[in-house]
Amino acid sequence: MDLGCLRLSFVATLATFLFFHDFCACQKAPNYSFMRNATAAKPVSYYDYIVIGGGTAGCPLAASLSQNASVLLLERGDSPYGNPNITNSGSFSAELADLSPTSPSQRFISEDGVISNRARVLGGGTCINAGFYTRAEPYYAREAGWDGRLVNESYQWVEKKVVFRPPMQRWQSALRDGLVEVGVLPYNGFTYDHLYGTKIGGTIIDQNNQRHTAADLLEYANPSGLTVLLHASVHKILFRNKGKARPVAHGVVFRDATGVEHRAYLRNGPKNEIIVSAGALGSPQLLMLSGVGPADHLKAHNITVVLDQPLVGQGMSDNPMNAIFVPSPVPVEVSLLQVVGITQFGSYIEGASGVNFAGGSPSPRPYRGGFIFEKIVGPLSTGHLELRTRNPNDNPSVTFNYFKEPEDLQRCVQGISTIEKIIESKSFSKFKYDNMSAETLLNMTASMPLNLLPKHSNASTSLEQFCRDTVMTIWHYHGGCQVGKVVDHDYKVLGVDALRVVDGSTFYYSPGTNPQATVMMLGRYMGVRILRERLASYNSK
Repeated sequence: MDLGCLRLSFVATLATFLFFHDFCACQKAPNYSFMRNATAAKPVSYYDYIVIGGGTAGCPLAASLSQNASVLLLERGDSPYGNPNITNSGSFSAELADLSPTSPSQRFISEDGVISNRARVLGGGTCINAGFYTRAEPYYAREAGWDGRLVNESYQWVEKKVVFRPPMQRWQSALRDGLVEVGVLPYNGFTYDHLYGTKIGGTIIDQNNQRHTAADLLEYANPSGLTVLLHASVHKILFRNKGKARPVAHGVVFRDATGVEHRAYLRNGPKNEIIVSAGALGSPQLLMLSGVGPADHLKAHNITVVLDQPLVGQGMSDNPMNAIFVPSPVPVEVSLLQVVGITQFGSYIEGASGVNFAGGSPSPRPYRGGFIFEKIVGPLSTGHLELRTRNPNDNPSVTFNYFKEPEDLQRCVQGISTIEKIIESKSFSKFKYDNMSAETLLNMTASMPLNLLPKHSNASTSLEQFCRDTVMTIWHYHGGCQVGKVVDHDYKVLGVDALRVVDGSTFYYSPGTNPQATVMMLGRYMGVRILRERLASYNSK
C-alpha cells in the first residue's frame, strides 16, 4: 500500500474511532409519506419555500416551515434509514472509505493537506458525526442578535426528539476525573450548557445504541405541507432581473439520479423564498454556480455574473484538532465523545476509546486504548473557498490556513500540554502503561499518517511542531457566507431578493464545543421567525 493510501486508510480508521458507537443496524424508518426519489418529481413544480440541502439545518427548517406553507426540501443524498454504513459497526469504516458518488460521506482534501469529509445524506453531518450535543456559549446568541427565549425554545424542540444522556463507563469516567484532577474546574456534572470546567454533555445516540439525526426532526413536519426529494442535485438558482431594481431568486434547476433536469419555482407571493442550507462548502459553492460571487472568478469558469459579491467563499475556518493516542494495558469500552473539558485558555479537551479496527478494516483482535484530543476555540485563522468545476457534485477547493494566527497555535500547545498532564494523572493511571513516557506517546502519534503534511523529527520535543505536523479536522468547518458580509442578520443574501442562507456557512466561529446543537437550533429558530414574518404580512393586509 502506498503512503497516500495508508494515510487515507488511517484517517478512515481514526474517524471511525471518533465517530462510532455500536449502533443498531435495524433502526426503524419513520413513515415519511412526503419523501421520495427525485426521479418521481414533476418536470416543473411550484412551492412557497424551496430549501436546498436536507442536512443539520435544512431538516428542522423545512419541518418548521411546513406548518403553514408548502415546502420543497431538496437533498442530494439518500435517506439514512436502513443504511448499514451509517448504523452498523461492522461497515462504518467502509462509509468513510467509500469513494462512490452515492456514499453518505464525501471525502475532500483541503489545500492545507488535511483529509476531511462532508455529508451527502438526509440529516447531514448528524448522520456521520461523533454524536456529542452541547449548546453554544451564552454570549453567542447575544452577539448573533438572536431572541433568547426563542433560542431556548428551539434548542428544547430539538432535544425532545433526538438528544439523550450518555452512559459513563470506565474510560470516559477516568478522562472526566483526570480533567478535574489537573484543574479543568469546576466539575459541572451533566448539562447541555456551555460552562467553563469539566462536564458530561448530551448525545444523539440513545440507550439502545441507535443514532438519531436531524432527519428525525422531520417527524415534526406537516405531511401535507412538505415534499422531500432525495438524490436531487441542485445545479443553479434562477434569478429574475427584468423590471426589478435588483435580482430576485424565483426558482432552481436540479437533476435527479438519472441526470434528468427538473425545475422548481416559487409561487407568486411577497414572502416566498429560496433558502440555501447546503453547508459550509455547499452553500458558497452553489451561490457561485448561480452567479453570486467574485466576478472575475465566475467569469473564469464561464458563469454569468448575477451579482459581483467578492466575499462569497471568504472567511472559511476549520477548528484544528490534535490528539495523543494512549495504548491501554487493560480493555476499554467503545465510547464516543461524552465528556468535555472547557478550558479558560481556549481549548476544548475530549476523548474516545476502544475501536476494533486496524488500517480501516475490522480487526479480530481487541483494540486497546484511546485518543485524547484538543480542539481550539474559534479559530482565528481563516482561508477561502473557490470553484474547481461547474459541477455541483464536485468538491470545491478550500483552504483553511490552520495555525496561521499565532494565538491558535498557542492554544493548541496549551491543550496538548494539558492532555499530557491528564495522561500522567492518578485518575487515568490504569489506562496508561507505566513505561510509556509523554515523549514516547507524542512520537507514536506523530509517526501515524494523520494527514498529507510532511513530518519533522522534532515533533515530540516542540509542541508547536507537533501541533503543525499532526493537525486533523473534527469536521467543524464553517464560513463562506458570513453574516454582515454575504447575508444580513436575518440571513437574507445581500444584494438580491427572496434568497437566504441558513447553516454553518454564516458563522464566524464554531458555536460551543460541538456545533450540531446550534445548527439544528438555528434551522428551527429561523423556520419560526420566517413563518412569523409571513403571518404578520398577511395580518397587515
